[in-house]
Amino acid sequence: MVNRTAGLLTALLALSLVDVNAEVIRLKDNAAVIGKVLAEKKDQLIVDLGFTVLVVPRSQIVSVQTAEDAPRPARPADPTHNKTAPPAKPAPGKPVASEPAASPSSTSALFVTGSGSAPERSVRELVNQLGEAVVQVRTPGGLGSGFIINDTGYLITNFHVIEGETQISVEVYPQRSGQLERKAYRQVRIVAINKFADLALLKIEDPGAPKFARVPLGQTDSLAVGERVFAIGSPMGLERTVTEGILSTKTRAMQGELYLQTTAQINPGNSGGPLFNLQGEVVGVTNMKLTFGEGLGFAIPVEQVRYFLQHRDAFAYDNDNPFNAYRYLEPPRRFLRAEAAKP
Repeated sequence: MVNRTAGLLTALLALSLVDVNAEVIRLKDNAAVIGKVLAEKKDQLIVDLGFTVLVVPRSQIVSVQTAEDAPRPARPADPTHNKTAPPAKPAPGKPVASEPAASPSSTSALFVTGSGSAPERSVRELVNQLGEAVVQVRTPGGLGSGFIINDTGYLITNFHVIEGETQISVEVYPQRSGQLERKAYRQVRIVAINKFADLALLKIEDPGAPKFARVPLGQTDSLAVGERVFAIGSPMGLERTVTEGILSTKTRAMQGELYLQTTAQINPGNSGGPLFNLQGEVVGVTNMKLTFGEGLGFAIPVEQVRYFLQHRDAFAYDNDNPFNAYRYLEPPRRFLRAEAAKP
């Protein structure tokens, strides 16, 4: 019954404008429902479709994603429509990312965003769930932290952690039978860098590397000053250190940029690590603190991370010029021909 109803709703909504605040609930048999999730229960979701409310059993749900991130439905009569289903995204609150798309211009599959509707949990619960995705980044000149955003090994850290370095290793701490193991990967590629935003995208490429634990990216719009946040990183090389605090301000202006200010302790070695909210979503990338002060840590807002990832081709790392944060495309052929025709 749900599949037939979902198929009819998909056909009716395919030609209409989609509310960016709505969710796209993908069902079995390539059906989908577009609406706002009013409530989440153990075995079902309550979805507001605008003109009615639908109860969707979880057993029929393949994935849930926001309408903003979902591809616009094609008209049924469009012969060029690609019927391949887009990468699935997880149900709200589950930090699972989809595979990166084959095309370098596709950005939506590299990372997953949280639904924002997941219930808050304790730091203890979240650390056990998310801690495996936080890594230590080592170079001959020092160390920092990072976090994995895709199970194929893509991770975020600070640019200043790897600045001027090409020999990079990443230590991961997976859990096996309730015990933490230390695993080092030394074939790490620099994918993109942005010196001005202090961000770097790396990729673990060791042969035989397993699927990695990963974390979702949240948003700062829903954050309020005074909310509890926590950081995981490797201050002074002490891996998997957890510090908790509150969000002091969302708009601390420093050196022409806006930062999140937090009372969670940030020390050398935390750089590049994630700042989480209590829904288990990354809301910032820790990158600095005031030396002569306590409880004065700062993080790059996650919106800058998402912008960096979505436009990573513009910041692609160039092996011919490793200090260049930008990639310049070849000029159009007509200009090349005109240049060649000059006497």
